[in-house]
Amino acid sequence: MELIKALCIAFSIYSKVPVPQFKWEEKDMRYHLIFFPFVGALIGGLVFLWNYICYRFDIGIITYTCIGVAIPLIITGGFHIDGFMDTMDALKSYKSKEEKLEIMKDAHIGAFSVIMLVVRGLVFMGAFAEISEDAIGIFACIFILSRALSAIVVISFKGAKEDGMLHTFSDSATSRQAVLKVILSIELILCAAVMMWQNVKLGVIIVVVSLLYLLYYWWKIRKEFGGITGDTAGYFVVCLEVILAVVIAVYEMVL
Repeated sequence: MELIKALCIAFSIYSKVPVPQFKWEEKDMRYHLIFFPFVGALIGGLVFLWNYICYRFDIGIITYTCIGVAIPLIITGGFHIDGFMDTMDALKSYKSKEEKLEIMKDAHIGAFSVIMLVVRGLVFMGAFAEISEDAIGIFACIFILSRALSAIVVISFKGAKEDGMLHTFSDSATSRQAVLKVILSIELILCAAVMMWQNVKLGVIIVVVSLLYLLYYWWKIRKEFGGITGDTAGYFVVCLEVILAVVIAVYEMVL
């Protein structure tokens, strides 16, 4: 029952999928992060299904691309986009760490976040349009990969502050941190194995790029904010998915 509640909590927080509602207790939240990649699996599955429908019924590339890139937003309700925009506003302010953290708490959005969101959308759409039917299975897996890595980041990396949603989630997972890391690592390995089963070379490239970006992200976030926050966790998911989409598109065009 505890795992079922954790599953419902994960989908309630990270998606707009209707789930049973109940009073959340700390013990129910301890394992919710292991189900975070399940949201990615749902997104990937729907993207894969949409690709099949479009090829089956010869749907045009504009419709295919627009709806394809909208699927993650529809499922998540823009949960990670919000963090991406807040983080971009803070990064582009070039102020002190403390001031950047205050900017991320501000409910208002700035010009830089809107500009970077548009850039992100255009790049993601362009990459998605170039991904063929042969590589769509690997593309679908990046939504699982990004969330598994993000969950590991949340329970492993130092937080920038002692309050907020991320601190609550991280704190609730403290007593089961080792177990969570093992389970998330298994999910990560299985995801990588599925990608490599489809295309060994591309799968290896995606794993390497993901790990390199993880290192860069930790260096960047620690330098700019002193640690991670809920917003920077969303920023991580959004940026990694765009990067991997571009990697897949470039791979298909070059190799």
